[in-house]
Amino acid sequence: MVTPEWVLLQSDVTAVTDAASAVWVLVVSFLIFFMQPGFALLEAGQVRAKNAGNVVMKNMTDWSLGVLVYYVAGAGVAAVAGFVTTPGAEYTLAGAFTYITTPTAWIGWLFGAVFAMTAATIVSGAVAERMSYAAYVFYVVALVAVIYPVAQGFAWGGNGLLSSSGYLGQAIGAGYKDFAGATVVHALGGIAGLTAAYMVGPRNGRFDSEGNPRPIPGHSLLFAVIGTLFLAFGWYAFNVGTQGLFLSDGSFAGAELGRVALNTTLAMGAGMVASTLVTTYWEGKPDPLFAANGLLAGLVAITGACAHVTWVGGIALGVLGGAQTPIVYRWVVDSLGIDDVCGVFAVHGSAGFLGTMLIPFFDVAGFSVSQLVMQIVGVAVIGTWTVLTSMVVLLVADELFGLRVSDEDELTGLDRVEHGIAAYPEFGESESGAVTADGGVTTTDEEVATDGGVTSGESADANPTAPDDGAVDGGDGA
Repeated sequence: MVTPEWVLLQSDVTAVTDAASAVWVLVVSFLIFFMQPGFALLEAGQVRAKNAGNVVMKNMTDWSLGVLVYYVAGAGVAAVAGFVTTPGAEYTLAGAFTYITTPTAWIGWLFGAVFAMTAATIVSGAVAERMSYAAYVFYVVALVAVIYPVAQGFAWGGNGLLSSSGYLGQAIGAGYKDFAGATVVHALGGIAGLTAAYMVGPRNGRFDSEGNPRPIPGHSLLFAVIGTLFLAFGWYAFNVGTQGLFLSDGSFAGAELGRVALNTTLAMGAGMVASTLVTTYWEGKPDPLFAANGLLAGLVAITGACAHVTWVGGIALGVLGGAQTPIVYRWVVDSLGIDDVCGVFAVHGSAGFLGTMLIPFFDVAGFSVSQLVMQIVGVAVIGTWTVLTSMVVLLVADELFGLRVSDEDELTGLDRVEHGIAAYPEFGESESGAVTADGGVTTTDEEVATDGGVTSGESADANPTAPDDGAVDGGDGA
């Protein structure tokens, strides 16, 4: 029997569509990976020169060790978490890990892996300059193997606790909306970083004897801003890439791609402008690091909403994400007394939580009370899970390795202590062996050297990058 020509044509179209979709996912995954050098530059620029090598080492560890752990454990744990929190779901433990030996599943696994590595990388910016490398590696393994995958399984994959078919989804009558991971990826990383920063404790010299914050500026504003722009480039893949090229009926998803791209762009711009306006009002001049933070926070706020909201919502969420960044950052430092070096909670945590919770107010599908309830519940579940599990893992890490280096090692710098190198070997050393970013100025716990030789004990006027209230200049928003 001869196969009809229309059947052959339909088969060819399906094959071409599948091939195009596979290439799209691969290219998008490669571009999301390019966010890693963005994170490295962003965080390295926001620490002192003597710790720059340690930060980029942690960034490389996040990716290199993380993908191995996510392959052998994380992706399977995510599947299990989804199945066990969905009524009536049938699964086997072995079945959850079949992707390991299934070549057709490997492209999808890579797409999931680059998202998982983004969540892991966020944490290093919060605990920079004092957390031991061994303890950090231990925490990264736990985050990629269990903490992130469980949250992923709860919210994504078509089932799970927060999906419309999950236990909470059925009880509330709606499924959780987080398109590209405003909470599952970014807020999880942000609140994990905040928890770790609290448990590790502040850097020596970050607060005075009365608990007032004192600035410890990073060594390169240029690195931080260039890293921000690298991240913004990769974010297009992060958001737009999550929207497939084709709809379920095989038609081109042009309108859907356009909505995601437009909202991502508008929120990015609105976040930067809003943060700049707030800091200009407070300080009398625009702060480039808070501007970078606001740009990133606008992107975080729209990440979960970009496929769901109108363009008005894109701008509104971007403005909210950017404007809250300096406010939340100062609350974390001034009120909570937590030394979040790179401001990761203000940029990734609070911006992600707020942007996700407010989706129903701008949803193209219309406002829904049940959807709003689900968004709030989803944020609470992911936030609580992350904080509690992070505390347990960090307590274990403290017993095994010690969470932070000694005061003497912190003064010397983690580049030399942890790795035996100096990112800037031409810089001078003090008699104690501490690498100093100003070419030889020595430091004590009460006098922290910056890249210009200005100590945090001096007035803000002597340091043009330091806000008058003594807070660190915005973090880097890694």
